[in-house]
Amino acid sequence: MGILDGKNAIITGSRRGIGRATVELFAQNGANIWACARKFDESFETDMATMAEKYGVWIKPVYFDMADDTAMKSAVRSIHNEKIPIDILVNNAGIVEQSSSFLMTPAERFRQVLDINYTAQIMLTQYVSRLMVRHKSGSIVFLSSIAGLDGNPAQLEYVSAKAAIVGAVKKLAIELGDSGIRVNAIAPGIINTDMGNKMQNDLMQSTLNKTVMKRMGTPEDVANVILFLSSDMASYMTGQTIRVDGGM
Repeated sequence: MGILDGKNAIITGSRRGIGRATVELFAQNGANIWACARKFDESFETDMATMAEKYGVWIKPVYFDMADDTAMKSAVRSIHNEKIPIDILVNNAGIVEQSSSFLMTPAERFRQVLDINYTAQIMLTQYVSRLMVRHKSGSIVFLSSIAGLDGNPAQLEYVSAKAAIVGAVKKLAIELGDSGIRVNAIAPGIINTDMGNKMQNDLMQSTLNKTVMKRMGTPEDVANVILFLSSDMASYMTGQTIRVDGGM
């Protein structure tokens, strides 16, 4: 028996890192999953099918680019057409660019990072929450960052997007609470993922030195907290941003 038995979840950015770790942990705990990725990949299909068989759940790959609102709407529509209630949404997908100073960052990079890490997340949440409202229940979890809380480590556009998520979570919790939908966020520190490893070595080391645990987090460290917030164990928690940062 898992703490998500019978629940159905949408998880974005499922191909690798925190997203994949969350898919596996959810499946292990009995959830059925729409595993979202940007584009079709045979190895991803095989990975999801193997995982579904291992844990006795269904996992359905769903493909869309977060930058393409039309594709996103179409994906949500296809999920809705399955006539299966959506219990959980995990907004995990995001991007980070190579570090650069504010004065040298081109406008297009500001727009791209803000669009993917904030605007697209909010729009997906709007589309999915419209369906959750019909069932008067749901849990939505966003991935923010310690950068959004502390202003570092990251470049301005990433910090801004992740800070905006923190504010949005508070507002969405208020707006959706009457419909039985909880909204929370997690603010990871430096996590051992493709994205986390893009940090410059000196910045990574100086940040790790500030942590109590003196190590990078693992995708599983974050997935465990996503699992908790998504489950009924967190039924009295909403509007919160939880740090998972090794003690900073």
